[in-house]
Amino acid sequence: MERILQKFYAITDRKQFKYPFEDQIKRMLDHGIRMFQLREKDLPSDELLDLAFKMKNLMKGYDAHLFINDRVDIAVFSDAEGVHLPEKSISIEIIKHKFPDLIVGKSCHSLETALQAEKEGADYITFAPIFYVEGKSNPQGLDKLKEVVNALNIPVYALGGIKENDIPNILKTGAYGIAGIRLFIV
Repeated sequence: MERILQKFYAITDRKQFKYPFEDQIKRMLDHGIRMFQLREKDLPSDELLDLAFKMKNLMKGYDAHLFINDRVDIAVFSDAEGVHLPEKSISIEIIKHKFPDLIVGKSCHSLETALQAEKEGADYITFAPIFYVEGKSNPQGLDKLKEVVNALNIPVYALGGIKENDIPNILKTGAYGIAGIRLFIV
C-alpha cells in the first residue's frame, strides 16, 4: 500500500478544470501527480465507469493510481486501486470483508471521526478543511491537523484551501500528504 499512496493526491472536478477532462488529467500526470480520486458526483453510473476506464488508460506508463469517490462498484469494475468514502457512508469493514485488496480512504472532519475511521480499517484519511474554503465548515487549521496526525497510525492527507506555499508547513505537522482539487490543476 505504501507504494500506492503518494504525497500528492489530486481530486477531480471537471467543472473546475481549465482543459477538457482527458487533457487536464494528462497535464497533471505530466506534472508528476500519481494519485487521483475520480469524484464526479453528478455523473450517472455508466458515464462514471466510462470516465474511470479513460483515466486508467491515461495512467498507463505513469505508475499512477486511481481511487473512486464513494462508489465501490465503479472501483471494482474499473480495477481502481481504491475507493474514497465520504464521512457518512457505508461501513469500511463491509468493504474490506468483500474486497480485501481494495484500499479504502475516508473523509474526516473531526478527531473523533478520524479515530473511528482508523478503527473500522481505513487505510488512510483526508482531514478537512485545513484552511478556508467557501461553502465548507470552519477551517481546522494546522494545530488540529497535527493533533489528528499524532493520534492516528494511518496516513493523513490534509485537504481544503491549501495553496502551494502552504505545503511545507502542512508537511511539518507530520501529515502524510496533500489532497486537493484546485491545487493540482495545471
